[in-house]
Amino acid sequence: MQRNSVLNERHRQLGSKLDGDTWNNMPIPWSYNSCPHDEVVATRTRAGLYDVSALNIVNVTGPDAEAVIDRLVTIDITKLKPGTARLGGEVNEAGALVDDIMIIRDSADKFRISHGSGATPKTLAALAAGKNVKVEADLDVHILSLQGPVSLDVLAPHTPADLAALPYFNHIETTLFGKKVTLGRGGYSGERGYEVYCSAADAVFLWDTILEAGKPKGVIPCSWTALDLTRVEGALLFFPFEMPEGDTTPWEVNMDWAVDLDKKGDYIGKAAVLSLKGRERAKQAGMTVLHHEAVEAGAKVYDGEKEVGVVTSASYSRLLMQSLAMVHLKPSHSNIGTRLTIASKAGKLAALVVPTPFYDPLRQRTHPDKKR
Repeated sequence: MQRNSVLNERHRQLGSKLDGDTWNNMPIPWSYNSCPHDEVVATRTRAGLYDVSALNIVNVTGPDAEAVIDRLVTIDITKLKPGTARLGGEVNEAGALVDDIMIIRDSADKFRISHGSGATPKTLAALAAGKNVKVEADLDVHILSLQGPVSLDVLAPHTPADLAALPYFNHIETTLFGKKVTLGRGGYSGERGYEVYCSAADAVFLWDTILEAGKPKGVIPCSWTALDLTRVEGALLFFPFEMPEGDTTPWEVNMDWAVDLDKKGDYIGKAAVLSLKGRERAKQAGMTVLHHEAVEAGAKVYDGEKEVGVVTSASYSRLLMQSLAMVHLKPSHSNIGTRLTIASKAGKLAALVVPTPFYDPLRQRTHPDKKR
């Protein structure tokens, strides 16, 4: 069944045809009449408003909710406090990543799962069978993501919540412009930002009102192409594009932070994924490319005549004035400063392994201090 955002008419007014590839069975605004590179600049210097309602949100509630979710992911859910969220690994019995997943805890027995296009629905249904738990896809929720340095200034005057004190990856149930919402601090841009979870009935009002309130500060609506450009600059992973092997492990995409080695509880693939640590076939890395355009995903990386990797995602960043590539390399070729060649449609291009994120390497934009 195709899902649709209630904001589709707004997207069409902005120039989107909504006729490109869908994501999670929802048409998304890949482009507007505005230039996506200008939208990136707005996000980096002011703020951009994105409709990310295509994310899958699943409500998991009941006495067994914690136990069921703890079996699903590689992080220790029992340590997750109400009002907080964490990204976690979700692997199969072979220890391979099978979805991009965030666990959001609202109370002791109430969770929301935000996930991508992988195995979560099927796996979660199997784990919930026979348990005292209710699993329901939320087909009403809409998610508006305001990303950029003025996002706090735009939203804070219009909510009773102390938004300035809300830590990264925390959320609060409150109101915004008089509408009931959940406000979460996070996003996918590499900037300070906030995600507004609201009902479909309120989404158009909130979209319009946020843009109106942000207009004096230069806030503009932004497309998914701009979102993808910012996430590559921030070297943020996107399942399954950063997992081209089909059986990629968390260790091969630098997701050590998404596996709790001290987790006592069992979960799907625990023995396998732990045994694969230190046995990486590839390593996620970043490269700058000597070219005036983005190379294509899937382009091979070479050391001389020897194939040593593949491009997983890429972009040309006008902000950084560089061609950027997220790549999987053989561990022996992933050291910073390694010079390699990318065989793209444009020809053989010189490329250099560099630190990631490409933009804001210390992630101080999303984490300006440890407390906030």
